[in-house]
Amino acid sequence: MTALTDPDGSAGLRPPARSPAEMLDGAAEATALMKSLAHEGRMMILCHLSAGEKTVTQLEQLLAQRQATVSQQLARLRTDGLVQCRREGKARLYSVADPRAAEVVGLMYRLFCTD
Repeated sequence: MTALTDPDGSAGLRPPARSPAEMLDGAAEATALMKSLAHEGRMMILCHLSAGEKTVTQLEQLLAQRQATVSQQLARLRTDGLVQCRREGKARLYSVADPRAAEVVGLMYRLFCTD
């Protein structure tokens, strides 16, 4: 492992570099994730879901948006594999499915939404 200096000035460790082909695959995955997150509505949905499961109605209220808008963004996030849905009676509960997305959203929250 190679020692690096993190942005906060502390020494960190970086795993050995992957092959160029593996790095290209990783870059493609990262780009797809960032494209999914590069929308205020989707980012806000993931922020709220990071705190726990929510129904579409709960998300509508939290986001002050219409059901159709919330559902459209949830559909995109499901297609991209970032959220999952489960049924509980008549309700559909949404949650974050991809731990990488949760980690990026958490970082964005710390960087942009706290003092």
